[in-house]
Amino acid sequence: MRVGVPVAAGTTVAVVLRRRIPVIVAASGKSSMASNSGSDSSFTTIKEIVSVEKEIKKSKFIAIAGPISTEQSAQMFFSQVRDSRASHNCWAYKIGDQHHRCSDDGEPSGTAGKPIQSAILSSGLDRVMVVVIRYFGGIKLGTGGLVRAYGGVTSDCLKTAPTCLVKSKVQMGVEVTFDLLGVLYNQLQSCHAEDIKEDYDTGKDGTAMVSFKVEFDLVDKLEDAIKSNCRRDLVFYKT
Repeated sequence: MRVGVPVAAGTTVAVVLRRRIPVIVAASGKSSMASNSGSDSSFTTIKEIVSVEKEIKKSKFIAIAGPISTEQSAQMFFSQVRDSRASHNCWAYKIGDQHHRCSDDGEPSGTAGKPIQSAILSSGLDRVMVVVIRYFGGIKLGTGGLVRAYGGVTSDCLKTAPTCLVKSKVQMGVEVTFDLLGVLYNQLQSCHAEDIKEDYDTGKDGTAMVSFKVEFDLVDKLEDAIKSNCRRDLVFYKT
C-alpha cells in the first residue's frame, strides 16, 4: 500500500491512517501468545495505524505501525499494508517479552528488521508491528546507512502514534460464608470487578466460592478492603 504524500528530500511527514486493522485483546490482557509480563501486568500499545514517510538519498522509506495482538493479526496487518511493487517490505513486531520477530526482506542481514525491532523495543510499546516499505532510488546507502534509515523512520513513526494503556485482569476467587456475601459484593462493586460467579458446591456447607476478575493494580486494595470489612481470615485464590 503506497501512501501518496509528496515530501522534500530529508523531510518526515506523519500521516494518521484512519482505516483500522482488527485488534483482539482478551479481557485478561493476554493473547494466544505470552503477555509481556504475565497476567498481573499492563502494557502500552498504539491506538491506530500511523505512517511516516522519509526520503533518504533518493530512496523512499514508508514506515507503517499498527496495533496487533497475535501472530495471526501480525500476518494480517502485513498482508494489508505491504506493497508488492516496492523494493523491500521489511518488518518487525513485539508481542510480550518473549515473542518478537523481524525480517530484512532481501536487505543485507541485520540492516532492516533488527533496527526496526530495536526501535520498537526502545519505544516501550507492546503488541505493535511496524512495516517499513522501501522504494530504491538508485543510490546505495551501505550497511550503516540502512540501519540508520530503517531504525530512524521506525522511531519517527512510533513517536507520532497515539497510545493507550491496556490493563490486564487477574482471575481471583474467595470462599465466604453466606452472611458475608453482601459485604463482599459491595467491595467487588467498588473495585469494578467483572465476571462475578458463585459456586455453592465446591466449598463447605454454608459457604460460597465467589470468583471474579479485577484489574491487576487493584488486587491488593481489594484484598485488604474485603479482609477489613469481613473481619475474617480469608484465603484468596489467583490464576
